[in-house]
Amino acid sequence: MRTLAFLCLLLGLTLQSQAQVSAKADPELRKALMDAVNNTESFADQYDAQVWLVDMSARLKRYMKDDRKRMEFLRLVHQEATRAELSPELVMSLIHVESAFDRFALSYVGAQGYMQIMPFWKKEIGRPDDNLMNTATNLRYGCTILKHYLKREKGDWIRALARYNGSLGRTKYPEKVMLFWEKYWFVNY
Repeated sequence: MRTLAFLCLLLGLTLQSQAQVSAKADPELRKALMDAVNNTESFADQYDAQVWLVDMSARLKRYMKDDRKRMEFLRLVHQEATRAELSPELVMSLIHVESAFDRFALSYVGAQGYMQIMPFWKKEIGRPDDNLMNTATNLRYGCTILKHYLKREKGDWIRALARYNGSLGRTKYPEKVMLFWEKYWFVNY
């Protein structure tokens, strides 16, 4: 029974890895990533940003103890999510699921950092020296990729999240992200 479970897990991991590699040929996503790494923005409204930062900081404290690092991380999440026209809270949920807020997370297929970015994207967009363990870089790539998939799926979050995870056609991963959003990161100001 354990062998069967292991083989099923291995097959799922192989399919996920193949799905992410097949995304390599998407020229529209390549262009979006190239544009994103050369563009920066900040909060549009300081008051709303401060309210959001205080709220999210309290929620994130159990995962990131250092106040300064936590606030810088939250500023970057808000900045990159807003730049990509994504909900910062949904990005927090995705990070929670992908890496449990471990900046140095490394998956068995080689995905790196908070948002678990596959390293082939660096070469694909001509930036081989980018450090995917760098918070700003990781968030820029991840938010850009997620936005691309959301646009490709015409606003369907389930399909976009499944594409992000390499599990298109299955709902386990998107449902987990949405559950984490509802349970930990949902904002109702």
